[in-house]
Amino acid sequence: MLLTLAWRNIWRNKKRSLIIIAAIAVGLCCGLFASATMYGMWDSMINTTIDRDLGHFQIHSKDFEDEKLITDTIPNFENVLNTLKTNKYVTGVSSRILIEGMASSAATSNGVRIIGINPQNEKDVTSIYKQVINGSYFTEDWKNQIAIGEKLADNLGLHIKSKIILSFQGTDGSIIYGAFRVTGIFRTESSIFDKSNVFVKENDLQNLLNSKQISNEIVVRLSSVQVVDSVYIPVKNQFSNLSVKYWGELAPELKLFNDMLMTQMNIFLGIILFALLFGITNTMLMSVMERVREFGVLMAVGMKRSRVFFMIMFETISLSFIGGITGVIMALILIQYFGSVGINLSAFTEGLSQWSLGTRLYTSLPFSFYPPLVLMILVTAVLGAFYPALKAIKLNPANAIRTY
Repeated sequence: MLLTLAWRNIWRNKKRSLIIIAAIAVGLCCGLFASATMYGMWDSMINTTIDRDLGHFQIHSKDFEDEKLITDTIPNFENVLNTLKTNKYVTGVSSRILIEGMASSAATSNGVRIIGINPQNEKDVTSIYKQVINGSYFTEDWKNQIAIGEKLADNLGLHIKSKIILSFQGTDGSIIYGAFRVTGIFRTESSIFDKSNVFVKENDLQNLLNSKQISNEIVVRLSSVQVVDSVYIPVKNQFSNLSVKYWGELAPELKLFNDMLMTQMNIFLGIILFALLFGITNTMLMSVMERVREFGVLMAVGMKRSRVFFMIMFETISLSFIGGITGVIMALILIQYFGSVGINLSAFTEGLSQWSLGTRLYTSLPFSFYPPLVLMILVTAVLGAFYPALKAIKLNPANAIRTY
């Protein structure tokens, strides 16, 4: 009976009830969409970093982390590769040779990281081959091919078939020079990466080094980011003599951003709900003051003050719940739509490239975010109703009936 009475009371003033429902719905919808945009931005940063060169986890020798020298190779790396390939969650494994060196053209020079790869294996772990905008990704049979970033090509004044000289320190400490021909120019979401990384075939690099097959880095790609722990931890335990790190350890700034992001999203929604709290309190207080005579009559004929209190509570919770559910549904529709078609940010390409973000942002929000939100809505409704309900039960029935 009390619930029925509360429900009928809500619609006695339809305009006011619809306004508060709309305020809650629009506020929540905007808050959720803004949170989905922030989460989508972080998700884009993670995915592009993993796809570009990081993989889900990497393996190095423990000495390589300190100095990053060409001589710090992974012992018996073929055994590690074969072991990883047997794991059902591993979709790609690539061995790399990493050298810090200089890239020079007729115009100028630039410090770069030289990455020696097997092009076919690299396709299984990174997306660089998809991002070649000029030329091809090691499809020719020429020796000493090189793929460089668009930013580096601009800095050095290079184009397809241009000659570039790489200089670096060999395994014996001597300086090695190698002439390469540009066969591919790529453009990723990160201009910093494009400026400082070049790819060559590992065979060409080994010929210049005059060495046997070596590996400084093994990059592993998994079927999903959700299975990282189930693969990475056993591999780390199995190869305890090596350094095995997942993407969060390799790019700690992204992990930190993720930890901060969830806190920021909760604070952001908390501020919105806190603002709605005053709107709910004001609306319910107006409702109570308009119905003083009614409450006086109800208490005069025997309705307990506790029942009056809970009736107002039920009215507020019902209004908030309707507005909250409406807002969540509206937000889900927007998030799903822009999660599919994306938000075009091509006008900010230059700035976004500094943060490794693409020109199209896709909104997303994990399901685990919604249950706490429902709880926050209910708490807000209870807090918003408390003062008006307290005001109503403190009325003196006789004075309320005579005064109003």
